[in-house]
Amino acid sequence: MSVESELLEKIRDISRPVRIMHICGTHERTISKYGMRDVLPEEIEVLSGPGCPVCVTPEQEIDRAIALAESGVVITSFGDMMRVPGSNGSLMEARSRGCDVRMVYSIDDAIAIAEKEPEKKVVFFAIGFETTAPTNAAAILRRPPENFSLLLSHKLTIPAMKELIKEIEVDAFVAPGHVCTIIGVHPFEQFAEKGFPIVAAGFESDELLLAILMILEQQKNGTYVVENAYPRAVRDEGNIRAQEMMEQVFETVDSDWRGIGTIRDSGLKIRLEFSKYDAALIYEDAINEKMKDIPYGDPAASLCRCADILKGKEKPDNCPLFAKRCNPANPVGSCMVSQEGMCYNWFRYRGVDNA
Repeated sequence: MSVESELLEKIRDISRPVRIMHICGTHERTISKYGMRDVLPEEIEVLSGPGCPVCVTPEQEIDRAIALAESGVVITSFGDMMRVPGSNGSLMEARSRGCDVRMVYSIDDAIAIAEKEPEKKVVFFAIGFETTAPTNAAAILRRPPENFSLLLSHKLTIPAMKELIKEIEVDAFVAPGHVCTIIGVHPFEQFAEKGFPIVAAGFESDELLLAILMILEQQKNGTYVVENAYPRAVRDEGNIRAQEMMEQVFETVDSDWRGIGTIRDSGLKIRLEFSKYDAALIYEDAINEKMKDIPYGDPAASLCRCADILKGKEKPDNCPLFAKRCNPANPVGSCMVSQEGMCYNWFRYRGVDNA
């Protein structure tokens, strides 16, 4: 009997009605790829929260990046970000109009472009949760070239969870393994104190099943704590040096999340002492000038259910655009763009006809 089969048998033995939310795009990919929702007992509902960094990047931040590109700045970012729709198109479409938009695999690639082309202004459109923020902080501390800066769209996990429990019926959380490698498990204790079992999980199918089993055991015993089911990568205290670099370079600010709205202290901005690398300040006038008259984009976007999907309120196949007007080749909503998006994974792994 496989490890997965043994875990499923144990889960079935103590199964009870429970709504478990994960907040990690990689977790969603594993759950969808292996059809885990189909093999778990019906009373166990696994919800997908706002754990895809591409998916939660709001339209106005895409618009700002496009505005910079249209003003003559070189915009660099990850491949998925090129296709995320803003109010009127994507960075990929801006590139098709002649803007200098380049895909990179890391911030170091972007810095290399700035070093090789010192006559150009190069901006790295930086997205992601606590997982990627330390890398960008470290790059700033290395003092990159004068023609390089960052346009930040970092989001923080804990403030988002605080908002979610106010409006979503959820009983427990699978904590995101990647984020926990940085911040550890202690920040999640506040949710356990409110009666939410929390288990930090890895990304293999057996690791996620183990996390679900541990949540059920907590409920059975009536003891709600934070447990670390990913000890090979996650230390309870997290990565202290990474936390220090984030604190040194960034400060928290209120931040907009696509489909969710503004969440207090859920984003990061570059501290004043490093403002020479803050593209939002350096190019503030150019951004404002270009964004004054942004036309409304695709009318079909008003039918997109990404907002409810990101909050675990809706499933992709209940969206009227899913697998019809919206598909990976032509995404209307952000959840269909990235390999970590719920719509993308449902489309890919549930045998959906993409006609």
